[in-house]
Amino acid sequence: MIKIIKFLLVLALVALVVIQFIRPEKNNGGYETVLAFEKETKPSVKVAAILKETCYDCHSDQTQYPWYAEIAPISFWLDEHIEHGKGHFNVSAWDTYSVKKKDHKLEELIEMVEDGEMPLDSYTWMHDDLSEENKKLILQWAGLARLQYKDKLQVSSK
Repeated sequence: MIKIIKFLLVLALVALVVIQFIRPEKNNGGYETVLAFEKETKPSVKVAAILKETCYDCHSDQTQYPWYAEIAPISFWLDEHIEHGKGHFNVSAWDTYSVKKKDHKLEELIEMVEDGEMPLDSYTWMHDDLSEENKKLILQWAGLARLQYKDKLQVSSK
């Protein structure tokens, strides 16, 4: 029995070492990929900093990776989070969204922040959560940004 346990532990150690050589592709498109989003939604300097600090890692084509992102299997877990986040809301693809989709994405952003679902708990374990003041700023900005899409949607439905 002890030989089996030793064998399994050695096998697990070998697998852990081997997996270190397999890397997911990095999400490093550059911050210029968010320019269309910021130009259109016009966040203040403070809100833009909050977005960069707490949102863009998972919701844009630019991620600032922490040191532990180089360690598998954490690197795969982070990659899955980024792909999942970008699948729901990718500010780098903002200019490809329709007016209706832009409005809907900002509406979802507001709901997720109000309900405390964003940022994810798994993100806030290693990073700071949004302060109440920062939540207010994000919600105010998103609400104002939505106004331009609501007007366009009302004009197009008439």
